[in-house]
Amino acid sequence: MNYTKEQVAKTIDHAVLKPDYTDSDLRKHAEMCIREGVFSMCVKPCDIAASVRMLKDSDVKVSCVLSFPHGADTMATKAFQAQQAINDGADEIDMVMNIGKFLSGDYEYVVNDIKAVVDVAHKNDVPVKVIQESGFLTLEQVAKACELSYEAGADFVKTSTGFGPGSATPEYIDIMLKTVGNKMKVKASGGIRNWETAVAFLQQGADRLGIGSTEAVLNGAVSKDDY
Repeated sequence: MNYTKEQVAKTIDHAVLKPDYTDSDLRKHAEMCIREGVFSMCVKPCDIAASVRMLKDSDVKVSCVLSFPHGADTMATKAFQAQQAINDGADEIDMVMNIGKFLSGDYEYVVNDIKAVVDVAHKNDVPVKVIQESGFLTLEQVAKACELSYEAGADFVKTSTGFGPGSATPEYIDIMLKTVGNKMKVKASGGIRNWETAVAFLQQGADRLGIGSTEAVLNGAVSKDDY
């Protein structure tokens, strides 16, 4: 399939997540998101309410990260963060899986951790994406993390925060699609810096893209940014 710029834009969660981004940066990114017609602007929890105001007259949704970028908050904290994000107006939540607990083999904890967020979000019809930080995992572990995310009731599995090791790869997306692609959605995120890479993930079967260099990607340029 040949994708138009508009079609690709409608799959993008534009990431505004760098720790040094200011209120002024947030506004510039919001204006760009409206101009380019992306699906959502993905922001830090402290920026949700302001983003809702900035995007209120547009079709751009507000998504947010939760327990970002390490996934190490307690379950109670994550549940509280989810409710706070929803109260502030978030349309979607991208939570980070507890990577240490997963690598420890404590799968029951991982499921309950995700479910704590899902239970809060789904009461409010808010989808949950689970960020695995796939660069820490083997392909077999990527598959297992997908299974646990499905068991916990999440809506999407997602590759990376963009702040950890590695980035989205065709291999990760292939495993995700084979494991849960018929019952969950898949988001490729991390290291998508040009049009060709973005389109390749969509052609492979990804449903959503997490991109920080959206303008460059949509306009066919190669981003020199590191996110």
